[in-house]
Amino acid sequence: MIRAAALAAAMAATGCAVAPEGDDGRLRVMSLDGCADQYVMAMLPDAELALSPRADDADSYFAAEARRRRRVRPGLEAAVGFRPDVVVRQWGGDARLLAALERRGVKVVEIGDASDLAGVRANVVRVAGELGRPDVGARLARGMDLVLARAAGRSGPRQQALYLTASGWTSGPGTLVDAVMAAGGLENATRAPGFGPVALERLALDPPSRFVLGFFDRPGSDRHGIGRHEIVRRAVAKGEATEIPAALLSCPAWFTAEAAGMLAR
Repeated sequence: MIRAAALAAAMAATGCAVAPEGDDGRLRVMSLDGCADQYVMAMLPDAELALSPRADDADSYFAAEARRRRRVRPGLEAAVGFRPDVVVRQWGGDARLLAALERRGVKVVEIGDASDLAGVRANVVRVAGELGRPDVGARLARGMDLVLARAAGRSGPRQQALYLTASGWTSGPGTLVDAVMAAGGLENATRAPGFGPVALERLALDPPSRFVLGFFDRPGSDRHGIGRHEIVRRAVAKGEATEIPAALLSCPAWFTAEAAGMLAR
């Protein structure tokens, strides 16, 4: 408790604070979660970045780049040592850290959640603007528009498909996955809104002709989940399946559009 109080006090200190050791004058940016990692690596590649520990995970779009970057635990102690000019987050960071950053006057840029691709695009443009790189945001948004336009041009008759994760969950209306499926020319077989489990009996008795598989490529992910059950494997083998890399689904960002491109044909 004493140490935490001392760290909080350090974050609250004002103009007399000295620059971190080795400071070269570049903008210092701290990311608090895996989604924020992707945004800062794309939008501020020349900044001094402190990424989250998950930055090089299998579901990180820029995992290879992250391995060349500093990674720190997104806590108060790391923030005190790094002294960021800007902090970027989607969900990371506890209340104590965020309060300390606010007292210190550190700019915090929030990545909003998105349930459709228009919301993702708006996020990209807004966050880039708040980071002082509207040019990058505009470029990423144009690339996203191009990918979606190509997907729309390739899409044939709408085919019904079931989205399934390795853990056995699916996504219905009102989710970003549902929007991605629609942009890829598919009709979502899940009618219930939001997220929910898929009954194994349903897959055994009435399997869909097409599957959209998500988060199957993460090492050790849900090895005993319903999505890896023998019944599911047989159903997938009999039908058609498109496996979307977890890196395209784990963060509402411009590259989410690539998932729609994979589904279109």
